[in-house]
Amino acid sequence: MDTVKVILDTDIGSDIDDAVCLAYLLAQPRCDLLGITTVTGEPVKRAQMASALCRVAGRAGIPIHPGCATPLLIEQRQPECPQAAALGHWPHQAEFPGSDAIRFLRDTIRRHPGEVVLLAIGPFTNVGLLFAQYPDVAGLLKGLVVMGGWFRTRLPNVGPLEWNAMLDPHATAILYRHAPAFNRSVGIDVTMSVTMPAAEVRRRFEAPLLKPVLDFAEVWFKHAGSLVFHDPLAAVAIFEPGICMWGRGTVDVELKSDRLLGMTHWTPNEKGRHEIAVDVDPAAFFNACFGVF
Repeated sequence: MDTVKVILDTDIGSDIDDAVCLAYLLAQPRCDLLGITTVTGEPVKRAQMASALCRVAGRAGIPIHPGCATPLLIEQRQPECPQAAALGHWPHQAEFPGSDAIRFLRDTIRRHPGEVVLLAIGPFTNVGLLFAQYPDVAGLLKGLVVMGGWFRTRLPNVGPLEWNAMLDPHATAILYRHAPAFNRSVGIDVTMSVTMPAAEVRRRFEAPLLKPVLDFAEVWFKHAGSLVFHDPLAAVAIFEPGICMWGRGTVDVELKSDRLLGMTHWTPNEKGRHEIAVDVDPAAFFNACFGVF
């Protein structure tokens, strides 16, 4: 069974799907998780949440590095980590190396040229800085898989912006400008097809590794009635790419309009340098996601 070396860059602690994604990676026998970096407001608390899951999985040795707390150029719109309110229920690492997430990403990727898939499921500040400061690193990746963007269909009563892309639009633009030859984006237009009501989440999250996730989820469910598996879909697609259909083209990021800053523009082109998910098989996804626990 071939394994895949993965580094996870995450804003775990805001939407609950990041925690589900990390739990999936920890349970996936084909995933060699080399490390975790956190991004956006209160990155240390986010690192603490990641360490709680790693400890439940018996993987306390996985390196975890808090990253950038603020976007490159715009004001922070995600300053807090609300799900950290449930951290007191779970043992976790309290302190972490300071200000070296970008260096960790650089060194780990350089140490494993052509072997690492970088999975970015939060605002793209860490990845944007990595690619801007060390342009060689993108070319050393096996692949870049992103949960972010909104590429094809628009949903009724919802605007054209996707959260991860808009929270640091300049970093998003850098990411797509420097993306390695193999890069895939799973956008919200596809991830919205894999949604589960809160009651079903409570019923199905029975595995030991999903218990802390459910605890964190109860914070989320105070203002949401369902869980959308945005980030887990991107993770599962690394190991089961057939659950999605893919299209090739070019992604451009809006940086001129203040109102639409961070909007992702998609142009289909068979010779384009970006791939996006254009559809998903929800039943196949849920079977693959829950099948590892």
